[in-house]
Amino acid sequence: MYKLVVLDMDGTLLNSENEVSQENKNALKKVQEVGIKVAIATGRIFTSARFYAEILGIQTPIIACNGALIRNYHDNKVLYSNSIDLEDALKIIEICRKNDIYFHFYDQEKLYVDRQKINYLDTYYWKGRKRINEVIHIEPLDDVVSFITNNNLEILKFVIVDEDREKLETLRKDFNSIQNIEVDKSWYNNLEIMNQGVSKGRAISKLAGVMDIKREEIIAFGDNYNDLSMKDHVAAFVAMGNSEEEVKNKADYLTDSNDQHGVARGIEKLVL
Repeated sequence: MYKLVVLDMDGTLLNSENEVSQENKNALKKVQEVGIKVAIATGRIFTSARFYAEILGIQTPIIACNGALIRNYHDNKVLYSNSIDLEDALKIIEICRKNDIYFHFYDQEKLYVDRQKINYLDTYYWKGRKRINEVIHIEPLDDVVSFITNNNLEILKFVIVDEDREKLETLRKDFNSIQNIEVDKSWYNNLEIMNQGVSKGRAISKLAGVMDIKREEIIAFGDNYNDLSMKDHVAAFVAMGNSEEEVKNKADYLTDSNDQHGVARGIEKLVL
């Protein structure tokens, strides 16, 4: 019997309107009523994940920023944090600026963006995300390098966005030359950069250790490349119907899409 259900957010728990369907809410309520824990494992910033955890009544610590942070939302206790070194952050910024590509980065509480790129963030990247001002504090920076150098910032994740896939693949090679980072992606038009050793899968193992739950007692749901690491740290990995083909091929089970309440369907079939 499973004791922990781990859920990605975008493309998994959330539908295309960035909402949790009533069907998914009902399934998660049933799971928790029988004593099974539910955890969120997302690439999003902690404050965004906390917003949804509160709606769903999830008490389990939140895995945020692709596993760079595990934190309680009820008392804000940090159980695990793995941030990017300043030297590596400066190298990432240098590569982005050299290639004139958009980026932003997170610490535990805020999203930081170059003020000159703020229009891109407002008009494109967050398009369709409702209630965003309630969830994330966005801080535009006039001088990114000076700010992170002088403020000893705990950078948990960089997000690089561009519609040119070939450009992103070229950039990925450039980023991979930085030895102490992990490069992943959660959508066709982005790259996500974390410190070395960071992944959702490793974070699940750390969380399970805290909760005294074994690998064979965990099931996880995801849809994209940054969810694949979960497969090696759980008993069963379930891919959504809207998943990338590589993710579907590596999954233990398939369920319906995020717009067809795939989480609820998977829970009803495999957990309850």
